Amino acid sequence: MTAIATPPIKANAVEPISQQLVSELITDQWVSATWEEFMQVLDDPQYKDARCYYDKNQIREMRIEIMPVGSEHALDNGIIYFAIVLYCTLKNIPLAGLLNASYVKTGVQGCQPDISYYIGDVAALAPRSSSIVSLDESPVPNLVIEISSSTLSDDLGKKRLLYEKLGVSEYWVVDVQEVKIIAFEMMTDGGSRQITVSKLLGGFAIADLEEALNLSREKSQSEVGAWLLQKYSHNESE
Repeated sequence: MTAIATPPIKANAVEPISQQLVSELITDQWVSATWEEFMQVLDDPQYKDARCYYDKNQIREMRIEIMPVGSEHALDNGIIYFAIVLYCTLKNIPLAGLLNASYVKTGVQGCQPDISYYIGDVAALAPRSSSIVSLDESPVPNLVIEISSSTLSDDLGKKRLLYEKLGVSEYWVVDVQEVKIIAFEMMTDGGSRQITVSKLLGGFAIADLEEALNLSREKSQSEVGAWLLQKYSHNESE
């Protein structure tokens, strides 16, 4: 396991926004903003398809992503979601998975990860509503995954810091271009370290999921699913 140093945060890299219309907001980069401005963005119909992030711990920064999602991003999302559900089904691990869910911790943080899971005992406490998930009332998902086709440096940097502070147990970043998964375990004393096996999922090998993603470049999703079923069933019998 490799220790990952927390990248320095440069205050001068953040562009401040004033009390101007939300419609003039700079997107796809971090800007300084208040919590009220962030909530205004979440309520604005023109940003209903955007991904919104906020972190008071990082000099009150907000990021609104409106870049289109490509097919590789979408396909990887599907493979990963299926693989983890299949693995937990075969291993009898309680699981509740959410796609593109929005989470807020009032006044402090907000995020919209590609995939998030409640695993183990907290699976029964996973939120069930049509509104944004309030982390003042619901537990934090213990596994969060971001699929990166054009936001890799940000997902490994500021978003990782956000999820460290939020209190997730593991955070995975999928590099769509390189077909790699960079997985982190969040440390109880702060920070994170890179892992190759998920403790949260009882020994789930990150390399197996990377292999499935590579197979998906050449085979159909059903063929990849059959390969995963054989792989996990074989591991179960060992």
